[in-house]
Amino acid sequence: MSTQKLTPGTTALLVLPTILWASNAIVGRLIHDQVPPITLNFFRWLVAFVILLFFGRQVLRRGSSLWANWRRYSILGLLGIGIYNALQYLALQSSSPVNVTLVNASLPFWMLVIGRLFFGASVNWRQLAGGLMSLLGVILVLTRADWHELLALNFVPGDLYMVIATIAWAVYSWMLSTRKHPGDIAQSWATVIMAQVFFGLIWSGAFAALEWQFTDWHIDWSWGLLAAVLYVGTGPALVALRSWGVAVQRVGAATAGFFVNLMPVFAALMSVLILGDTPKLYHAAAFLLIVGGIYVSSRKVGKA
Repeated sequence: MSTQKLTPGTTALLVLPTILWASNAIVGRLIHDQVPPITLNFFRWLVAFVILLFFGRQVLRRGSSLWANWRRYSILGLLGIGIYNALQYLALQSSSPVNVTLVNASLPFWMLVIGRLFFGASVNWRQLAGGLMSLLGVILVLTRADWHELLALNFVPGDLYMVIATIAWAVYSWMLSTRKHPGDIAQSWATVIMAQVFFGLIWSGAFAALEWQFTDWHIDWSWGLLAAVLYVGTGPALVALRSWGVAVQRVGAATAGFFVNLMPVFAALMSVLILGDTPKLYHAAAFLLIVGGIYVSSRKVGKA
């Protein structure tokens, strides 16, 4: 299991996906009434797959290690591609962005629990303390420093979707961190992602087919929707997934999980830029709490 130091380079690789995923949540909310949520996830990864054909198609050739390890990559594709974002887009249909973000902030907790129960990982007081600090920072952003906002939250079916999605991502991250990719798959960033996207696209396509079979959704195509699909299929998909995968194999899933709590902070900053909201003092306080939690939880990793 990887326990390298949390270097500036690895930190950057963990922060970049949170920025891209925060933007993905905003874009997903903006177009939630124009395209079915599961279909949006399929379109997203179809874009990624087409791009990867130019760089990583060799992993699909006969004799590739992908076929000998198809079970593992099928599960990775199901958890990280077929389930997580599909459920996130689905959650935004019935749940508020505040609730979705709050549920997603439980990822470090699920990282620790799943790692302890199924991957033989130890849990120490630094990780627990770091998780509490980061969660307090997230709550500070979500409640706008008004604790009455937290008491007023109402949970709906979309919140349950996000719980399932968060658990799926925790398992996905642990699977990445505990076993290295075979040589021919690990030869480039594109082959690593293609090995997962190939199966993930099959899963997401099957789920989208079910969505069309049992619902009355339709798509309102526009240039804006097309641009949104192209964006979520590149940055938040390819770039974020590759950065996360490299960083998780360096520092482990438990430490990486704390960085996800930066998403609400970046989402709040994007709201300032996009919606014209005024930045508040609690944004800075929350950022310090979250970063402090990451530092405290990763100190053991850094000394290994």
